[in-house]
Amino acid sequence: MTAPWKCIAAISLVGISSLSKASDHQLTLNDCHLEGIKQQVQCGKLEVPENYKQQKGKKISINFAVLPAIDNSQNNEPLMFLAGGPGQAAVSLAGGIYKAFNEVRKTRDLILVDQRGTGESNPLQCKNAEELDPYTNLPSDFSVEEIKTCLSQLDGDLSQYTSENAIRDFDAVREALGHEKIAIYGGSYGTRAGLVYMRMFPESLTSVILDSVGPIEVPIGLFGKSAERSFNMLLENCQTEDSCQQAYPNLATEFEQVKKALAEEPVTVSIPHPRLGTPIAMKVDEQKFVSTIFSQLYSVEMRSLVPLIIHQASTGNFAPLAGSTAAGDIGEGMYMGLTFNILCNEDVPRISESNWEDDAKNTFNGSIGQYGLKLACPLWPKYNVDSEFYQPVTEDIPTLIISGDLDPVTPPSNAEYSDSTLPNSKHIVMPHSSHTPGVQPCAMEMINEFLKTQNPNELDDACIADIPPESFMTSLNGGV
Repeated sequence: MTAPWKCIAAISLVGISSLSKASDHQLTLNDCHLEGIKQQVQCGKLEVPENYKQQKGKKISINFAVLPAIDNSQNNEPLMFLAGGPGQAAVSLAGGIYKAFNEVRKTRDLILVDQRGTGESNPLQCKNAEELDPYTNLPSDFSVEEIKTCLSQLDGDLSQYTSENAIRDFDAVREALGHEKIAIYGGSYGTRAGLVYMRMFPESLTSVILDSVGPIEVPIGLFGKSAERSFNMLLENCQTEDSCQQAYPNLATEFEQVKKALAEEPVTVSIPHPRLGTPIAMKVDEQKFVSTIFSQLYSVEMRSLVPLIIHQASTGNFAPLAGSTAAGDIGEGMYMGLTFNILCNEDVPRISESNWEDDAKNTFNGSIGQYGLKLACPLWPKYNVDSEFYQPVTEDIPTLIISGDLDPVTPPSNAEYSDSTLPNSKHIVMPHSSHTPGVQPCAMEMINEFLKTQNPNELDDACIADIPPESFMTSLNGGV
């Protein structure tokens, strides 16, 4: 988000009936250790067709991990984790998932699959994206030449790296592991993948959790209005909290002043490197400033720093902004080749010029968030998406839907689309919460209960009353 390649990182779907489910493909499964997990887990590879319509053609290897249940005596179906992005590799998130889903893991396995194009599943990564310095590069440095260089580095038939083929892979892993049915959890783009799974293989699923919904009906990429809403709620919450209001009585004005000044004349400031401590020259323009603030809106912890960052920037001190550049990079670990491949084919073609214009009519970032997609998508190779892909999902599978009321990219209104078409769903809005709040303790209590009962409409949601309101850091000395 702060480096050019990360300025569009988001949350960042033809029938399977006539195609094989890859049941005859080679599976390997071995004991292993993953970063962030002391215990031994299992790592696997499954060979699948790159093109499911050409079963004897080129094969690719799908990487996955199984985090075994502490007690498997109840024979509960496993929970498969569908990562976000598009472009996140699920196995790389194993340490955090192991901790967050501890209650679930007590009685059921967790299955993490690197979506094709990420991690160790034939990754589509732009190597020049990994080499960019987020401090010395600007989002506006992102260029046509970099896109062409990226495309020249990608290995595989890009037309096969689709959301639907990813779901074929996920279900092939389920079948290869010998599970008749599984439950699935999707976060952010993983909810889009989850909805596609529900449509393509409903017989494989016992229950579904959708956390921060990217519904079929809403193209991914229009975040101006939702970011504006989230940011305005932050401003309001700051003015409601006495200490924040006293420290930053003119926060909205300061934000506009910094944006205007940087739009007129970008600055280069000398600061200590937030990780190394050595002096660096950091470039800041309006796009970088706003994009960094945008990335902070994704989590309550990062949001707590936003008033301080804005206020200090208004005094000419960009060190807090630099620290946030290091700590709040939501594009970290994203496989941007896959990100562009899916968004430029499955979502952007549905966005009309009037849609772009309407979304840019916001007081937060205008059209800044559109820059990367508008530059890359005209150059990106195209594949056809069947119109059926865009039809609302109506499968009768128990579904728990979770939203954060402060979310800058998947606001609660997104989830209402899916909740209105799924006949057996419940939508819970978590107060004082931002993107993917399903991993917080209150939501995990409900998820664990839901997986046991598979009844979304009788969950005990009393804990949401205990979620504290937003608090903010009011000085450079710390403390919220």
